[in-house]
Amino acid sequence: MDGISSYNAFIALHKPQLVLSGVPEHFWQILSKKLRDQIFDSGLAFQLVQIDYEDENKMPYDPIWSVMAIRDIDKSDSDHIYLIDHAWTFKANSVKSNLRNVPGLLERMCKLMQIAGESTEEKIDKVSKSIWLYAHTYAVAGSEFSVEDRVPVWYVLDELGSGIIHSDNPNFRAVPFIHVPDQLTYTLLFPIKNVEEGDTITRNFVEGHYPDPLQREAMLIPWKHYDHFNEDLSQEEPDKNYFLEGHIVETLPNLDMLQLRQISSGKLKVFSEYILINEFLTAPEFEIVENENEADILWFINHFKNFEELSINSPSKFVNQFPFEYVITVKDLLAIVSRRCSNLNGNISRDTFETTPAWLPTTFNMKTELPKLVACYMQRKQKGFDNHWICKPYNLARGLDTYITDNLNFLCRLPLTGPKIAQKYVHNPVLFERPDVGLVKFDIRYVILLKSVNPTEIYVYNNFFLRFSNKAFALNNFEDYEQHFTVMNYTDDAPLFRMLCAEFKQAWEQQYPDYIWDQVEKSIFKVFAELFTAATSKEAPCGIAKSPQSRALYAADLMISWDTINNSTIMQPKLLEINWMPDCRRACEYYPDFYNDIFSVLFLDREVGSCTKIL
Repeated sequence: MDGISSYNAFIALHKPQLVLSGVPEHFWQILSKKLRDQIFDSGLAFQLVQIDYEDENKMPYDPIWSVMAIRDIDKSDSDHIYLIDHAWTFKANSVKSNLRNVPGLLERMCKLMQIAGESTEEKIDKVSKSIWLYAHTYAVAGSEFSVEDRVPVWYVLDELGSGIIHSDNPNFRAVPFIHVPDQLTYTLLFPIKNVEEGDTITRNFVEGHYPDPLQREAMLIPWKHYDHFNEDLSQEEPDKNYFLEGHIVETLPNLDMLQLRQISSGKLKVFSEYILINEFLTAPEFEIVENENEADILWFINHFKNFEELSINSPSKFVNQFPFEYVITVKDLLAIVSRRCSNLNGNISRDTFETTPAWLPTTFNMKTELPKLVACYMQRKQKGFDNHWICKPYNLARGLDTYITDNLNFLCRLPLTGPKIAQKYVHNPVLFERPDVGLVKFDIRYVILLKSVNPTEIYVYNNFFLRFSNKAFALNNFEDYEQHFTVMNYTDDAPLFRMLCAEFKQAWEQQYPDYIWDQVEKSIFKVFAELFTAATSKEAPCGIAKSPQSRALYAADLMISWDTINNSTIMQPKLLEINWMPDCRRACEYYPDFYNDIFSVLFLDREVGSCTKIL
């Protein structure tokens, strides 16, 4: 292939990526040639040098290496774009396993980070703590990739690339680049200023605009001195624009059109996109239909937004969603809504650093509240409190892109990987003794039925569902999924320990005779009542809106932790998340009348023994 056709093919594959990454067009042709011919010529322009410190003068954020220009570099000269190799590509939860299992990796990283240790495990521990000064991240995008494939990837540049230091006023940029034909990732290094021989090469580790300059400063903690560890911890509820940001606009129903709505007096026809309803809804009062136009009940598996049109054109129909219900199903908004139940000014105690209400783990939005998270972390550290945090994306389930850490540098790097919350990890959970394993973590899933808003009416399906870890709990080995997580349904090689709630209650009575399950469950139901009261206390978009056509089913996941109040040890429920469109396969397998009971409560106004009204 000649040069012109080769370049045209390169641009056809890579132009969107180059434009998105901000690579100037005058570099593209040389980049194409360097990739085609595998030209790695950075050694002709740069030299890696080690910085010599007096030991007592070196701070933890001071760099070990620096890169110096060994020639003049003109930013307009198209030759000056360089390919930098990646020494290590990894997922954030596989650092230690990679260091143990990839030949030569530990030795290379120890040399790069100037780490010494007496044993292999000691060196692995030191590298895993220091890695966040060197690691950078990217994620692939596109609907053709699975959710798992889009989980952010971390990488360490080769020795030269890792030697480039941070500057707020840099002379170079370094951007990751996927070469599509061979599916290899490189970093492209190119000048944004003219550089003279002998100048230090710098880049900006935190690019982009941040409305709060303190957010950016906190993200630079691994590499810069930081003065704001005593930042105020109080959290204020954002305005309604925050609740709308990033969400498709929903319309509200025309309530006047629904005042005289006529409900079918015969069989209710159900159009469902969820196959389990079509299979398990067998009550004679309902009929499954394949055409949504003739249905009385619409049960969608995708988000429904046009409530106004439904109220005007089909006022007699029901739909399985409420307007703005995402205020409880998206994790950052759930924390905001939950804090409405706080009885504490500022909602975080300056003595315990715990949130009120007590059922909400202390939670910070890593996109907007990183300085407060950092301050909380440091103030907890000064008092010797446990400092493990679990960091979760706003809107993913199944533990994807979720990490547990007590490493402040890692916490400060995570905002680069997309919107996340950091939540105080439940370090003192109530455990369940599995005869085959020992004391393990478990969580509880309750199905919640929202029947009405204003007035708010909710029911709980009494048969809860249990999920267990597969390994005994301890505050270590945080990369070990089966020790710290409970969702094993989606892990191919992990055994799934099943137990019905009736069997669990019997075991509970033996394991915790001083804590009656009925009392524990009452405290759980109180959590749900408080949450939905808060979630419906404000007008949309800050709260769930009234819609007489709406009925909804959610799943609430909780853990139970030990707590002390007035010198008494209590069991405190901790709300983890609320799930929209939860997987109900186990519910149907364990309780074949599950959907018959659910639909009877929601659509026939019947009380059934399997459901308890709590609000």
